[in-house]
Parts: sequence; C-alpha cells; structure tokens
Amino acid sequence: MVVMQSPTQAATALASADFSQVWREIHAKLQRRARHLCRGDVHRADELLSDTALKVHLYLSHSPGRVQNLAGFLFLALNHAFLDQVRRQGRENRVFDRDSEWDDDHMASQPDLCPTPEHQLALQQQLSRMEQALGALTPQQRQLFQLKFEEEQPYPRIAAELGINEALARKRVELLRKSLRKQLA
Repeated sequence: MVVMQSPTQAATALASADFSQVWREIHAKLQRRARHLCRGDVHRADELLSDTALKVHLYLSHSPGRVQNLAGFLFLALNHAFLDQVRRQGRENRVFDRDSEWDDDHMASQPDLCPTPEHQLALQQQLSRMEQALGALTPQQRQLFQLKFEEEQPYPRIAAELGINEALARKRVELLRKSLRKQLA
C-alpha cells in the first residue's frame, strides 16, 4: 500500500530531517552559547536548549520553506528563548516573593496585627492633619496633588494638563511635597 503525501507534509518531513542533521552538527556550539547566556547554570542552559528546539521545530512544521540558514536560525531562536526566559522570571519575581520566609503556619502563629486604640487615635489625628493641609492648598496645588498623587499621572502628562513644561511640573511637585511635609510636621 502506497501512502501519498501532500506537498506540505513532504516539506515538513524534509525540514524535520534537516533540523535533526543541523541540530547534531551545532549542538555543542548551541550548548556553549546557552551556558554562556545562563552564566554557567547547566540546568537553565538545558532548559533553554529544550525551549529553543521546541520553538524551532514548531516553526518549521508550520512554515517549512521560510528558513534559509537553519543554523543561524537556531542561534537566533536561542537568543529569543533566553529573552523569553528572562522576561518570564522577571514577571514571576514581581508576583512571587521568593525571599519571603512567611508561610501560612508562621502567619497563624503571629499575634493579631490590629492596631492598638492608641495607634488608631494617632492615625486618625494624622489623617485629620492631612485633610487640613490639603484643604489649605490653592486650587492649582489641589489640581497638581490630584494629578500626581491620586491619579498617579506621569510628569509629561501633568505638564500637558497644566500647560507647563515637564521641569516646572517636577519642581512644583517637589515644592508641594515640601509644603505638605512642613504642615504635617
């Protein structure tokens, strides 16, 4: 029984054979480059090589005729896989605090973290002073306070909103901070 292959299947099979051959030829160089990128961490380098091989294999299966220099493409994919790995770690580090020694058992053993009545009173007094200080601001200062501290707008947007240059917006925010600190001290 003869099985007919479509042109796409034939091209994919050819690309897969080329991939295997080129991979064997340059694997040592790719491995050295991966270890260099991972600063000697063998496990991360192996993970990086796996990601690279998978990405290139998937790309070749979808677009078999588009790659002219497969060895160069493998190195390019290795660099891209490394950048993806670095970005992923950055996102994870922002979400997860890996240095934290806190766990559920430790938190359960902590005493109640509610503020004492004295502390609550001090916080209420401080809040009252803050409201008075904000009430004493001019309309322009109130607008600046709202843009910078309530809406958290960047300086270029604040400057555009107020019709001033960015340096002047920064200076006015600095002066506003000093004024509020002085009133709250």
